[in-house]
Amino acid sequence: MEQDNKNSYRTKQSLTEEFYHSCMGKIVILCILLLILFVIALMTRPSDEKMQSEMMDNIRECIQQNDSIKGDAIDDVVANFGRIFTEADTTKNDKEAIDAFNKYNKLEIYRHSFYSTARLRNNLSAEGIRVGIGIFNIVIPTIRYSDIILFVSTIKNYNKERLIEPMPQDEYVGENPNIKEYHYLGDPDN
Repeated sequence: MEQDNKNSYRTKQSLTEEFYHSCMGKIVILCILLLILFVIALMTRPSDEKMQSEMMDNIRECIQQNDSIKGDAIDDVVANFGRIFTEADTTKNDKEAIDAFNKYNKLEIYRHSFYSTARLRNNLSAEGIRVGIGIFNIVIPTIRYSDIILFVSTIKNYNKERLIEPMPQDEYVGENPNIKEYHYLGDPDN
């Protein structure tokens, strides 16, 4: 009777069920799913023209939206998420701002294996700032208004300021130490 109880809970599994429940089977299934996902990403990578036009639309939206008060970085994230599904208002097209953007900034598109990226180069970042990612035929902007240069001027007029303020004469700060040049002459003991 005890022998029957031991064998009664064991049911015969098919080969596919055993493969699915094994560790190797789960790894193989995961690799196949990742391969299918990568093939789909490769086939639906946005073209350079689509990346360029979508990113310029996102930049126009960023320039138009900048008149509102920003609280923190989450505002940029929410605004960029909204820009995926919207287009810039063409009735408020600020030609001077777009001309200034084209003058001081350069948008470059890079194609990678399964996705594309857009980088913005200007005087603030010579190596470029990633401002967009394109994958599965969707362009996801990551641009902030602080990444864009629209005008160039002096930051502060430093050439008229003294670098070191003189010490008041009536305050005693001690005497200067006698500093002599030190020349290493080798180890005198050896």
